[in-house]
Amino acid sequence: MKKGPIIAIIVIVVCIIALFNVVGDMSRYSTFEEAAKSPETSYKVVGVLSKDKPVEYNPEKDPNLFTFYMLDQEEVERKVVMHAAKPQDFNKSEKIVLTGKMSGEDFIASDMLLKCPSKYKDEEIFVRSEM
Repeated sequence: MKKGPIIAIIVIVVCIIALFNVVGDMSRYSTFEEAAKSPETSYKVVGVLSKDKPVEYNPEKDPNLFTFYMLDQEEVERKVVMHAAKPQDFNKSEKIVLTGKMSGEDFIASDMLLKCPSKYKDEEIFVRSEM
């Protein structure tokens, strides 16, 4: 067999493997209830800030500890713990997308994406935890 078809087959196999890896990393939006069923798995949970609960961030005590309460798409409220600084316009955000895992009753977030209102276009702010 010639080298050309062998190389083509190898390239196709590598592309298929890469495609499966990318599809495996994509996760759909979930809820706190689904995340609680598999606490060892990382989930993306979308929701809004629970305005009637406290937002706790004390940079003098611990600049990398930020906690708040969020309502998911099914109106389930959970405490969120993030080991990162509080984003500047956090209280103005319309929606929050968290990536993380459940730990007991709390959601431990490793990443946060904020959907902020803007006069002309939507802006997104991405925050990564320093875990």
